[in-house]
Amino acid sequence: MKQTVTILVVDDHPIVRAGCRQLIQQIPTAKVVEAETGEDGYRLFQEIYPDMVLLDITLPGIGGLEVLRKMRANRENAKVLMFSMHEDPVFASRAMQAGAKGYITKNNAADHLVEAVEKVLDGKTYLSPDTAQQLAMLNVGAETSVLGDLSRRELEILRLLGDGKSMNDIAGILGISYKTVANNLTQIKSKLDISKTAELMRFAISHGLSS
Repeated sequence: MKQTVTILVVDDHPIVRAGCRQLIQQIPTAKVVEAETGEDGYRLFQEIYPDMVLLDITLPGIGGLEVLRKMRANRENAKVLMFSMHEDPVFASRAMQAGAKGYITKNNAADHLVEAVEKVLDGKTYLSPDTAQQLAMLNVGAETSVLGDLSRRELEILRLLGDGKSMNDIAGILGISYKTVANNLTQIKSKLDISKTAELMRFAISHGLSS
C-alpha cells in the first residue's frame, strides 16, 4: 500500500458513515472522506480520485450500482467495495458484474470491513464467507432468486419505484427517457408475474429494495 491511502465512504446514513470511519481508521495509513449521496460521491471521486471507494448499493437519487458504473467508466481500474444491507446473493452478483472489487453486507461489516478494505486496496477481490457461499450456489443454480432474472437497470428502476418515485422522477434520476422507464417496467412485471405498478411497489418494499 501507499504511505497514505484515501478511502471515499458513500452512504446516506451519518451513523453508518461514522462507524465505517472508526473501523477504517484502524488502518494507520488510511484517510477517510465521506459523501452522503451518489451524486456527491461521484463528484468527489472525480475531484480526488481516491485509492478506494466504499459504496452503499442503496442510495437516495442515483443508486449505488449506477454510481459504480459511472466510476468504472470514468476510471477503469477504480477499486470499489460495495456495502449493502441486502443478503440476497443476486445483489452481490450484479455488483461484481458491474466491476466491484468486493461486496460486504452491513450485518457482517464490523467483523470483516477492515479485512475487506485492506484486500481491495491491495488489488484483490473480497467477498465475506457467507456471501461467497451464497454466490457460488447461485452461480451453479443450486439456489434461485426471484430477482435473479432482472438486469442491473431493472433492479435500479424497481428500487426507485419502491422509494415512491414516479416514472418521470425515475427518468430524471437515471438520465433516461420516460418511454425507456415504461418499457423496463413492462419487462419487470413480466419477469415477476406482477400486473400492476402498485403491486410492484409493494414487492420492492417487501424485498428490502427501497431506501
